[in-house]
Amino acid sequence: MSTDTSRRQNHAVICSAKGCRVGAAYGLLWNNPKLHKPERRKVWLACEGHADPLSDFLSKRGFLKDALPVSELTDEMG
Repeated sequence: MSTDTSRRQNHAVICSAKGCRVGAAYGLLWNNPKLHKPERRKVWLACEGHADPLSDFLSKRGFLKDALPVSELTDEMG
């Protein structure tokens, strides 16, 4: 797994919450088992203010698999 963050550093890492333009602090790794293979991970980015609400949304549906600081995300994660 690559830990090269150079591509990510060249792009803005913005929160995925609707209308939010704040820099992301976390990557929320998730999948919908009805649509994705078990090993597949989608990534939502979350700022400090939206990390809990987005995590709660995914958790209530059983989709949230992990949450990582943006600095720990790799290109293979999404």
